[in-house]
Amino acid sequence: MSNQPIGETPGFGPDLVEVFGPSQRDGGPELVQLLTPEGERVHHPDFDRDFSADEVRGFYRDMVLTRRIDTESTALQRHGELGIWAQLLGQEAAQIGAGRALRPQDYVFPTYREHGVAWCRGVDPLKLLGLFRGVDHGSWDPAEHNFGLYTIVIGAQTLHATGYAMGMQRDGVVGTGDPDRDAAVVAHFGDGASSQGDVNEAFIFAASYNAPVVFFCQNNQWAISEPIERQSRIPLYQRALGFGFPGVRVDGNDVLATYTVMQAALQRARDGQGPTFVEAYTYRMGAHTTTDDPTRYRLSDDVEHWKLKDPIARVEVYLKRHGLADADFFAAITAEADALGVRLREGCKAMPDPQPMDMFEHVYAEETDELAAQRAGYAAYLASFEGAHS
Repeated sequence: MSNQPIGETPGFGPDLVEVFGPSQRDGGPELVQLLTPEGERVHHPDFDRDFSADEVRGFYRDMVLTRRIDTESTALQRHGELGIWAQLLGQEAAQIGAGRALRPQDYVFPTYREHGVAWCRGVDPLKLLGLFRGVDHGSWDPAEHNFGLYTIVIGAQTLHATGYAMGMQRDGVVGTGDPDRDAAVVAHFGDGASSQGDVNEAFIFAASYNAPVVFFCQNNQWAISEPIERQSRIPLYQRALGFGFPGVRVDGNDVLATYTVMQAALQRARDGQGPTFVEAYTYRMGAHTTTDDPTRYRLSDDVEHWKLKDPIARVEVYLKRHGLADADFFAAITAEADALGVRLREGCKAMPDPQPMDMFEHVYAEETDELAAQRAGYAAYLASFEGAHS
């Protein structure tokens, strides 16, 4: 690993890749952290920067609104308005930090839980609800937002991201030195997906071709009901060394640290220095999805332990302690969140149901004979019900 500075962004010091002890409960001594759970600002020798009051207030707003999207969507599912919802409770800092570190020309390949990153990329959350309501297949334009459609197949998006990053190299938008031109790709996945073959294949291709991709793993401790200890004998970020590129573990509940680490990793990719593995060490305080019951496989003591590390609460304490936000600011954010909740509830219920025949319109650019036969057969099936009760 090179110790060469990356422009004006933090570098990757050699201490970040040393093997450490087996305890992972609090992330280990190698964890990059800039804001403690108590809201105290600390500094890191390799990753650090100054933040303006506006920046910190912006992070706080993003996290509060993202959490409201999550809680409203969960409630909508409970009331039968959504088929399912993938919760992100507790992971707001990881997603907002990663999302705000992007430049407009960077491209994101999400899983199915990156609601905060979608928010940062300007995707209307109502379009996320349409997907989980089952009325469309993801109606946002990936090219408009440089944010791909949600990927349900676990880990597949890492291969998509690596291939796209290799294409960027051939398009000449990597390592030119032009900050408005050079671009990078981010592949989001969870700790469970790290066990998938697709993810490891993506690592191999990214390393072999020095692709400008950042692998951003939100390690929320649970692959549905499988704990991280059963998936890896070493911290996940250390796996990167076996593939030949650097890895770093950041406090995923610390939005300042996540933002700073992702800025460095993205710049490294844009400069043509290849892939980086960023493990955001966080915790899924909610369920895997609304079909999951986490009380069946994890202890309530662990959940309570992580509630003390709440990513939003620590920023709120920091803002209040240093006089960077007053009561009016917090009241305005609460009012904005309430208005967003109303828009989501009303907008979701107002979504029109799709017509049954619409599913044939989004399969191929040019209709095949087989698809035409299926369309005709299904149309005849629907027509057989007409007048049945007259």
